[in-house]
Amino acid sequence: MLFTSLPFVVFFSLFFLLYWFVFNNSTKLQNLLLLAGSYFFYAWWDWRFLFLLIVSSILNYFLGLGIANSKNSKYRIFFLWIGLIQGLGSLFFFKYFNFFVKSLAGAFSVFHIRLDIYTLNIILPLGISFYTFRTISYLLDIKNGKIKPTTDWLVFFSYVSFFPCIISGPIDRPKTLIPQLEKKRTFDYEQASDGMRQVLWGLFKKIVIADNCAGFVTDTFNHYQTLPASALLFCSFLSIIQVYADFSGYSDIAIGVSNILGIKVTRNFNSPFFAQNIADFWRRWHISLTSWLTDYVFTPLSIYFRDYGKTGLILAILVNFTLIGIWHGANWTFIVFGFLNGCYYIPLILRGTLNKKKKTTDNQLGLFANMAGTFILVMFTFIIFRADSLSQAFDYYHRLFSVSIFSGFVINEKINIIVTLICIALMFAAEWLQQDKQHALQIDGIKKFALRALIYYGLVLIILSFSPTKNADFIYFKF
Repeated sequence: MLFTSLPFVVFFSLFFLLYWFVFNNSTKLQNLLLLAGSYFFYAWWDWRFLFLLIVSSILNYFLGLGIANSKNSKYRIFFLWIGLIQGLGSLFFFKYFNFFVKSLAGAFSVFHIRLDIYTLNIILPLGISFYTFRTISYLLDIKNGKIKPTTDWLVFFSYVSFFPCIISGPIDRPKTLIPQLEKKRTFDYEQASDGMRQVLWGLFKKIVIADNCAGFVTDTFNHYQTLPASALLFCSFLSIIQVYADFSGYSDIAIGVSNILGIKVTRNFNSPFFAQNIADFWRRWHISLTSWLTDYVFTPLSIYFRDYGKTGLILAILVNFTLIGIWHGANWTFIVFGFLNGCYYIPLILRGTLNKKKKTTDNQLGLFANMAGTFILVMFTFIIFRADSLSQAFDYYHRLFSVSIFSGFVINEKINIIVTLICIALMFAAEWLQQDKQHALQIDGIKKFALRALIYYGLVLIILSFSPTKNADFIYFKF
């Protein structure tokens, strides 16, 4: 069930009425509705994988209680490992098993050894990477004494399956979401209004920008061998814009819907294209994932390797970002993508500027130069992210850096491309002006209602006028 589809509009409208006007006097009934709605939302895609979600919730609920109530540290570690094996084991089987088998066969083929290994016809359960990280953080936080387990199974099950965020995040921590589910929620008009504005901004980015970029990007990658380098360069620009508008658009809608339900979830993007360097970029991009891995992977590794100085820090960074790449999918493109981003940190570590924030007031020219340089670096790296294979990515690079970079190319449906570019410029301008806000449409400072209404209805008109005939799936559904 896509956020941009009519079925979701009908579903959420009915859910909203029941949530705030029928069950509003009982937290338990609200949570029961939330859980039922989340399961219905998830089962709409494939009801068979709903059982995997339920089993994971049941197991981790009791494991959390077991970790907290066990006086023997060996039992706490034992219960933790059961949860880790279940969560990571499910991820490995559904997401990486075939990749591992193919890679193993490929490694042996180098030595002219043929392995008769067969892959399985495995369907990746939607959102498994996101809700698995939720359950793992829950168990780890209990083990480390950061939180106490909830004894209300309804609260925990709702935390794991919370429908606005289950498919593509944000990945909320238990200390953020569970306390909100445990207490009574009352309708807050200002919070709900702000949620509606963020939903509108997310729809604008997804439907008008991402989906209109998708056609050109897909066609170019499918026929890049026959196109000049100028077309490939333009495609690279639209490709990174598409990924950002698509994923941040989903996050905006998820956060906005959560706000309408009186629940605040983690911010996932913070104007990443205004970053001053690669470290600043990753502090702003997919924040819930990078902060998750920073807390549970990078920080323990950096402590373990601290006796090795900068070398240990570099090693921890490389492992952390390689895992970021692997998290995205079972393909060598994602592994190389993550590893490369880790390598970009090495100059910052060697110069000792990894955690230093650059000044943004004295030299505006330097500010924009840093942003442009970071954007270009990210744009070229995301070619690997977008490619189907490493060989395709390398061939794309080879053709991109050629003399045909100065030649022209033909674009079908030029009007749509022009409108899309204008909307991209509008997105950049709005996010630049609203950098200190949670989202670009948080414009409460504009007192005149007519001006605010003009902005909102203008965006609605743009969405209705320039949406493609068929909306594409959200990119991060496959992760």
